[in-house]
Amino acid sequence: MPQIAQIGEIYASQLFWLAIIFGAIFLIVGLGMVPKIQGTVDARDARIAADLKEAASARENADRLEAGYREAMDRSRADAARLAAEAKAEAARATEARVAEADRFSAGKLELASKRIAEARSSAQAEIEAVAAEAAAAMVQRVAGLSVDESTARTAVQQELVRG
Repeated sequence: MPQIAQIGEIYASQLFWLAIIFGAIFLIVGLGMVPKIQGTVDARDARIAADLKEAASARENADRLEAGYREAMDRSRADAARLAAEAKAEAARATEARVAEADRFSAGKLELASKRIAEARSSAQAEIEAVAAEAAAAMVQRVAGLSVDESTARTAVQQELVRG
């Protein structure tokens, strides 16, 4: 069979071209592209390491700043509390003095106001009675259709206010 006799020649030619192609691929990829890729990976790793180192440094700096800030805030709070207590005590003393003075002043006014209130109360009571008498007369007029004089209505309102 002639096909079997040609196998050695065909495979030899195919193996030759396979070796040439693999060699070319090795030269192009292995010697040309891999070093560039490896260089990029190494540069990226170095940049990541530098960024991590810088971040750690920034964190330490931030921790120091925060500790200083907290100490300053604690001192400020203590000072503010002290000043507030002093101001409160001073305000209390001033208020006590003003209250005592106002108490003396208002004692006289209280008596005068009591008299005015009593007068206003009696005046208001009289006005309430007059308004209630007018309202009662108007209600009787509307509901029952009867005419009630003002003195009768006033007397009825006074009796109801006394009874409660």
